[in-house]
Amino acid sequence: MKLLYFAWVRERVGRAEEVAEAPAGVSTIGELIAWLRSRGPEYAHAFESDAIRAAIDRRHAKPDAKIAGAREIAFFPPMTGG
Repeated sequence: MKLLYFAWVRERVGRAEEVAEAPAGVSTIGELIAWLRSRGPEYAHAFESDAIRAAIDRRHAKPDAKIAGAREIAFFPPMTGG
């Protein structure tokens, strides 16, 4: 699946996107974030906040959302309006 990183998540990871396959046992957004945190210090720093939001195939997703069949998962900080 393609992983997209936006704003300070992108800055901390050091890339805007990548293609990755989650290991067996990773089936939700929350589990994917936990796995990403384990990939190195830049990922641990990028995903240290529980405030990070995610979207699966351009639809907002909660941490318990299933990732099976996802083509694209985006991660971004919370947004505010005004």
